[in-house]
Amino acid sequence: MNNIILKKIDESNFVDAFNLKLGQGQEKFVSNPIRSLAQAYVYYSQCTPFGVYCGDEMVGYVMVIYDYDLEEYNIWHMMIDEKHQNKGYGRMTIQKCLEYISTKPFGNSNKVVLTCNVDNIAALGLYKSFGFEETGSVDDDEAELALFITT
Repeated sequence: MNNIILKKIDESNFVDAFNLKLGQGQEKFVSNPIRSLAQAYVYYSQCTPFGVYCGDEMVGYVMVIYDYDLEEYNIWHMMIDEKHQNKGYGRMTIQKCLEYISTKPFGNSNKVVLTCNVDNIAALGLYKSFGFEETGSVDDDEAELALFITT
């Protein structure tokens, strides 16, 4: 399996992000990259959208955002294209996000938060394997999970 890298989404690759596809029934688990990139544009001073690359091919998408009010990082809208799922790319993407967050690009926090649809058993298992724990906060069908990283 090839390693993946994260590349910032910019004018050279945003169309590739738009072309990513979710598997059947996964629409309820994650926002479309077009919506996510609109959010990244609005929150540009605290957000970095990344394409997930295997070689020269974008195989997924993820955003890292910093909440200045709560002083915590959030991993937002991670998705792996349906053709590339079940290859370990999600695991590598989380690892790369945590490495990026450990550089403290927006603020000096060790808290990383994400939300996950309670029905997305595969994603919940992935996040918990990194040490993310449910906080008990649930909004609609989204459970909040948190992790404190050591740097």
